[in-house]
Amino acid sequence: MKKFTLCLKISLVSAFCVFLYAFSDPETLEQYAGYLQKSFTDHYDSSQENGQVKRYELNVTNNGFCRYKRYFNNGKTEYFAFKLAKFKDMDYYGTTNAGKLYIHTKGDDVIVQTYKDRGGDVDSMATQIIIPVKNMEAEDLNQIRDNLEKICAQPQPVKAQEQ
Repeated sequence: MKKFTLCLKISLVSAFCVFLYAFSDPETLEQYAGYLQKSFTDHYDSSQENGQVKRYELNVTNNGFCRYKRYFNNGKTEYFAFKLAKFKDMDYYGTTNAGKLYIHTKGDDVIVQTYKDRGGDVDSMATQIIIPVKNMEAEDLNQIRDNLEKICAQPQPVKAQEQ
């Protein structure tokens, strides 16, 4: 009888846990991307560009891409983009006041395009993207890393094979 009671207790506890999980609100890709967008926007440091950059665009999309575009005063444009699921590691060089955030990908996963450059338009691939940031505390960096890792841990859609 004790064995039956123990099995019943285990079953009830398991059923209760499943019940609670069913009503939990797991975070979605959109929530992680929204946090990253807000962090990058709040902490971006345009003063590190030494007046060479006229304007910039830094966007994290809801479908899991990071796009960073810089427009220089001389007309040159640099564009960087990568899929957040390709995140490998992150480094930060600087102080809490100002520094550079290096986001590394698993391979040559960062698309790099330059327009109106002296050497002509160039398309290439890179393994990292560098974002100038300011007022970055250790907990901010940990949150950014956690969100990037959670995006990587999410199941990726399987592409249908073409016939």
